[in-house]
Amino acid sequence: MAIPGETVEQILQAAHIEEVVGEFVTLKKRGSNLWGNCPFHNEKTPSFSVNPARNIFKCFGCGKAGDSAKFLMEHEHFTYPEALRYLAKKYNIKIEEKQQTAEEIMQQSLREKMFNINEFADKYFVDTLWNTEEGKTIGLEYFRERGYFDPIIQKFHLGYNPDSAHWDAFTEYARKNGYSEELLEQIGLSIKGSKGLYDRYHGRVMFPIHSLTGRVIGFGGRILVNDKKSPKYQNSPESEIYDKKQTLYGIYFAKNAIARQDECILVEGYFDVLRMHQIGIENVVASSGTSLTMEQIRLVKRYTKNITMLYDGDAAGIHAALRGTDMILSEGMNVRVVVLPPEHDPDTFGKEFSTEYVSNYLKENAKDFIRFKTELLLKDAENDPIKRGQVIRDIVETISVIPDSIFRITYVKECSRLLDMPEQTLTNELNKILRAKLKKTLGIEENVVPETETTTTPKQEESVEDQLPAGYYQERELVKLLLMYGKNMITDERLDENGEKVLEQVSVAQLIVDDLKADDFVFTNYVNRKIFDVFDKAIDEGYIPDDQFFVSHEDETISQLAADLLSTPYKLDQWEKYGIFVKQEEDVLRATVLSTIYRYKDLIIEERRKAIEEELKTAETAEDQLILLKRKKDLDDIRKQINKELGIVIAK
Repeated sequence: MAIPGETVEQILQAAHIEEVVGEFVTLKKRGSNLWGNCPFHNEKTPSFSVNPARNIFKCFGCGKAGDSAKFLMEHEHFTYPEALRYLAKKYNIKIEEKQQTAEEIMQQSLREKMFNINEFADKYFVDTLWNTEEGKTIGLEYFRERGYFDPIIQKFHLGYNPDSAHWDAFTEYARKNGYSEELLEQIGLSIKGSKGLYDRYHGRVMFPIHSLTGRVIGFGGRILVNDKKSPKYQNSPESEIYDKKQTLYGIYFAKNAIARQDECILVEGYFDVLRMHQIGIENVVASSGTSLTMEQIRLVKRYTKNITMLYDGDAAGIHAALRGTDMILSEGMNVRVVVLPPEHDPDTFGKEFSTEYVSNYLKENAKDFIRFKTELLLKDAENDPIKRGQVIRDIVETISVIPDSIFRITYVKECSRLLDMPEQTLTNELNKILRAKLKKTLGIEENVVPETETTTTPKQEESVEDQLPAGYYQERELVKLLLMYGKNMITDERLDENGEKVLEQVSVAQLIVDDLKADDFVFTNYVNRKIFDVFDKAIDEGYIPDDQFFVSHEDETISQLAADLLSTPYKLDQWEKYGIFVKQEEDVLRATVLSTIYRYKDLIIEERRKAIEEELKTAETAEDQLILLKRKKDLDDIRKQINKELGIVIAK
């Protein structure tokens, strides 16, 4: 089905960029815009801006920009229709889609098919759990016996896959509903054996894994019988939509609480997350049994810089906590560790004790990683001086991954106190490690001998700016004026049919388009020309498109340029409060438009004059020379007029 154009427009107008982006990025108001760390590249200082007035986002670090749909396409890897459907659902807009042609159906992306079949499977597993005898007596009873209440079971869409005779209950149901065996096997819901296709999760309770936007990207299934031949947990294989190293279980349900509390509690398994949510601690996610990855850490970093690792009290849990700290610290984040009593994991601990007790335990027992690691490793080393030396080196190695030098100094001081060792000794060891890392980095990245004073420096290549065509920046400035102020009305002087000057109100767009077309000036940049042509055609048809039309344009080169030109990292706010009044572009709009047009023409004319001068050098006949000189004089006359006009504009 295709989404009608009028519905697309309604969706994009309803979508508030700050609300859409705010679900994935922690934003803070600064001036009239909102700012946060960019979700598309790693950064320490926020350069990601959201402009509610223009309904666009822009990262001044990596350059990504656009509207709400574009953000979802970049962040969630949605197709354009997927992004629109997500926004329509969020803003309660009904989509009455048009019937797709056979060609359009064939073009439906594999990702979309995978999302559809996962949602289909999710509904099947949930329905089986609640509405079949096997599901209720085995699956639902299992969850209830473990102490989970129905609201939590429903919230996380827990389900059950039947244990049929041929292990193919779901596979057969999916086939009957038109899903191909190839897709079932590709997404990992079914497995091909010697007797054909069968359910991957037969006889298991089901945990759907959600993306940040709540779409089902994979599943985890737990077996309910003791079978040494089968793993306790069976997880979806990686696919076009599921990458386990970039996924955290429960992130969709926890992200708002994480941002609100400015802390993320990291646990190991599905049940740990469920239990914490059931007792009201919702800023909890799980790595789902896999080792913590940098991608998962950066996923958390979008919402907070503070991670508390909550692990089992056994040796395995303690050392699991140690493995993740260095990666977290290298991202400039703060990490604390809470180790539970040896007989408990987060699931059993939350079941046995009250919410108040668990919350207090977390607060009182959370240890800074330096204290945690030092106490743990020194305990292992006991009185062995060699092991103690290894512990010290290990801890200093951990401090060395911290990107902020001030925090490194602070941790060295704390480490000195805990280890009863001179601070200078630890600092020397830290500097030695940092120097070694720097040399290694330089050797990998450059692998060249530094130049000496006698080294001959090769001729520098022509800069990018030198390669730009004449008038490039003025051309971009004119496009920016069209996008920002195209609809604005200004007073212009025109000649009437008697050749007398008259004043009339015209739009900025019409003034720019008419003026450039009258003198046959054509933008040289391909994208600039496309935007100019859109305005030209629209004016002929009696309307002027607004900035949102271009930001949401189906041509990505147009939408990207529009978002770039409409965004600025600078804004004057509240200066009037201090008696400082600065003229804004809107205040002198006519002068700005005319000045930009004249400067653009001046640069182009200068280039044309230079070209004529080069032609004169090779002109073979006197007649050719006269023609060229006449063209040059005409250009000189135009330049004089432009300079005169520029003088008038500047004087104002």
